[in-house]
Amino acid sequence: MSITATKFLPFHKPTIEQEEVDAVVGALKSGWLTKGPRVREFEMAFSRYIGAKEAVAVNSCTAALHIALAAIDIRAGDEVIIPTMTFAATGEVVLYFQALPVLVDCCESTGQIDPKAVERAITPRTRAIIPVHYAGAPCEMDAILEIARRNNLKVIEDAAHALPTFYKGRMVGTIGDVTCFSFYATKTITTGEGGMATTEDEDLAERMRILSLHGISKDAWNRYSAEGNWRYDIMEAGFKYNMTDPQAALGLVQLAKCDAMRQRRSEIASRYTHSLDRLDCFVLPISAPNGEHAWHIYPVRIDPLALVINRDSTIHELKERGIGTSVHFIPLHLHSLYQNQLGYRQGQFPYAEKMFETVFSLPIYPSMTDDDVGRVIEGLYDIAGKFRR
Repeated sequence: MSITATKFLPFHKPTIEQEEVDAVVGALKSGWLTKGPRVREFEMAFSRYIGAKEAVAVNSCTAALHIALAAIDIRAGDEVIIPTMTFAATGEVVLYFQALPVLVDCCESTGQIDPKAVERAITPRTRAIIPVHYAGAPCEMDAILEIARRNNLKVIEDAAHALPTFYKGRMVGTIGDVTCFSFYATKTITTGEGGMATTEDEDLAERMRILSLHGISKDAWNRYSAEGNWRYDIMEAGFKYNMTDPQAALGLVQLAKCDAMRQRRSEIASRYTHSLDRLDCFVLPISAPNGEHAWHIYPVRIDPLALVINRDSTIHELKERGIGTSVHFIPLHLHSLYQNQLGYRQGQFPYAEKMFETVFSLPIYPSMTDDDVGRVIEGLYDIAGKFRR
């Protein structure tokens, strides 16, 4: 097999089959184009799958994080501890409240939020912690929960990567006060755009539902159905964050395939690890010793002492060989917003910076063939051979 003879292998490709198409078409033909019965069905199916008491469907994980913080009454001047090694959404939802995202470093070996750094960052103004389950591996939730309970803090989990992920036998989505999932196009299941918040707290769930649709009263959520009521009350200032029935129809089919798709990603991850472990110029991700990895992404780090090229050049070389990659993530404290408005500076979080300078993510999705996986492995072996020090 030639690594240059085949078409471009994208970093990600969603698994959309005829069942998904039929489900969306069925939703369109039903006449429910916005939030309707399929959204509620998806919420119930998702809560059963996770094992959570409540699930609230919204239009993105960002929306889920936003209404979760609103439901716990985050106010201006409050502080929320988050990892710097995360995507924009984790921090910007804190800024929506004119609260302060307090960044902390990651663990050197895993990229997960460092519980010791979390504890050092707590002040009298701290209200919550948002751990991010990086790549689909679970954070050290026992340590985080112990810190939170001792300091009377809420834990809002960013589980955008973590479906399905287990921590010590418990599924992520049943551990913190609220857990927020993503169904973006590149995630482990997709609704195109979409998200879900799960919780064991019925009061939090009800408030998140109200906040997700303009803050209007519960009895008006389905006011265009036979059971609904045209009269409604605006209880507080809310948002337009609802999921639609066509999205939920897609989500229901995807959810039914979630375990099978995770199994295929796990097989690909195992093959990557088995094959690339022989190369001393790449540092491979650690499988979850404290649980079960979702393998949303497979992040690899180059060893700069073993290669004469850097991470960016490695990505370029893979692209030249027809292989797509990505980088997760540019740490928040390196972005202009966090430096110009919040005063963060390069050098503050050495482990996150070291990781960012060396990490890139390989393709890992269910529709990859064994030949596709072999192309990626062969490409990395070729690069290692040509650019070893």
